[in-house]
Amino acid sequence: MSLSKEQVAKISAELIEAEKTCIPIQALVERFADVSYEDAYAIQLKTFDTLIKDGAVIVGKKIGLTSKAMQDQMNIREPDYGMITHRMVAREGAPIPMKSLIVPRIEPEIAFLLKEDLVGPSVNVARVIEATEGVMPAFEVIDSRYRDWKITVKDSISDNASAGIMILGGKLTPLKDLDLRYVGMVLEKNGKLVSTGAGAAVLGNPAQSVAWLANKLTEYGITLKKGEFVMSGSLVQAVPVEAGSSFRATFDRLGSVSVCFE
Repeated sequence: MSLSKEQVAKISAELIEAEKTCIPIQALVERFADVSYEDAYAIQLKTFDTLIKDGAVIVGKKIGLTSKAMQDQMNIREPDYGMITHRMVAREGAPIPMKSLIVPRIEPEIAFLLKEDLVGPSVNVARVIEATEGVMPAFEVIDSRYRDWKITVKDSISDNASAGIMILGGKLTPLKDLDLRYVGMVLEKNGKLVSTGAGAAVLGNPAQSVAWLANKLTEYGITLKKGEFVMSGSLVQAVPVEAGSSFRATFDRLGSVSVCFE
């Protein structure tokens, strides 16, 4: 690591404060050009250690930057991951106040609900399917605590993979006889078509994305646990959010999820 424990703790505290105040801070890589991936994940883990001590409960994990569209948008070539607490999950139908966000964007995703633990390093698609209770249509509202979204993948990792708010649709669909690669999705903003995508956009298969995460987390002694949900990554490029906007994502055979902002 190139950062000291004191520097890791300071940056983590700044990110927590930025989320509370909605006042973004200077990007990590702009401040420390030689920061490593190990440093970035250390900052993320420190943040969650602090949040858990403050009463937050981890209810899921998220994978980011899995689709070619998102990797092109962020100019990177590998996924990242973050954690989800109960405070980050919003009820579908409840308007989300813009004052609680900085510069939000929204992503339609397929969420996996686990009925078994997933422990790497040898998790594959078959094991993910076996360990999944079902999948749900979902939205992730991503946001960056770093100014103007001028970030690298290391910045994103340190900032909990730019995680913001998760909205889960109300339908849980078993994976039996369902090939997620061919699940199509239509995204609408204010009733107008914005984009379309399919499950194959997410590392070739959303289940492959979950397998990647389970194996990656092994490096940090973290397990995907029974009862958690996993956001597998966006099928399309993230879409900007403004006050008064509403979104609906409709997934073939999985149902839909909707959200509005005020």
